[in-house]
Amino acid sequence: MPFQFDHLHTLTTLIDEGTFEAAARRLHVTASAVSQRVRAMEQSTGKVLVQRTNPVRTTDAGDVVLRYARQVLLLDADTAAELRLDGGDPDGGDPDGGGGGAGRVSVPLAVNADSLSTWFLDALADLPAELGAVFEIHREDEEHTTSLLRSGTVMAAVTSTPEAVQGCTVAGLGAMRYRAVCSPEFDARHLGGRADPELLPQAPVVNFDRRDDLQDRFVRESARREPTGPRHYIPASEDFARTVLLGFGWGVVPERQCASEIAAGRLVELAPGHPVDVRLYWQRWNLRSPALDRISEVVRAGAADRLHAF
Repeated sequence: MPFQFDHLHTLTTLIDEGTFEAAARRLHVTASAVSQRVRAMEQSTGKVLVQRTNPVRTTDAGDVVLRYARQVLLLDADTAAELRLDGGDPDGGDPDGGGGGAGRVSVPLAVNADSLSTWFLDALADLPAELGAVFEIHREDEEHTTSLLRSGTVMAAVTSTPEAVQGCTVAGLGAMRYRAVCSPEFDARHLGGRADPELLPQAPVVNFDRRDDLQDRFVRESARREPTGPRHYIPASEDFARTVLLGFGWGVVPERQCASEIAAGRLVELAPGHPVDVRLYWQRWNLRSPALDRISEVVRAGAADRLHAF
């Protein structure tokens, strides 16, 4: 099933942009042309690749072709970068409006919010400028980033899943360390002024979102009961930490975001000496790519410097 290069490019653009009209604007063609290219790929495979929803979504067969398309485009960009076939200024414009820029390698990655806020960007900053990579970061819970790898949406991900996704390799990064904390005022009002873990099940708690179970796990392990207290949902890492600091509720906060506050007495640790560790792994496509290889190197090095060994 040979695919034309511009058809593969069209598929990735369509999924990235979400609609036929938006993809057409980025590719400087008509929406009808985008539809015809996708239909040609579907006729070639004999399968429906795209659900015509808003935004569009890939089918299971579409996931396979999307992953292949991104791999082809990555290898093409790698080759152009190595041979300098693009002939463009590395800091120049973007001929197709895709955000990559001439001479740039576009790399979509999936990262959990806490890593993104505390260490991941510092690691990427160590990349040499001449690599010419631009990033599309998908923020996703570490337990769910592998779904983006399976679908072909991203090329690599920080995940808590040690089992390699099909077609990927996996390497341990280290443990993200968290501390269960609250403000002194919250402690006095809800926990008896002694950070009593027995009172945690009924106390107001801050969750990142409805999939965040770190706080529930901590209550079950420390108080041996199910949490029943009122909940706040704050789906942004830095705002989550600030909500705890302001006394809305207690929460399990990344150590890098709360260590100085604990030392200054602005936060009270609920279980000193008993941190909550979440093991993180780096999963990436099992594909030889200078850009992806270099990115993987700096991510692993950055994690070694900033996470706890396990």
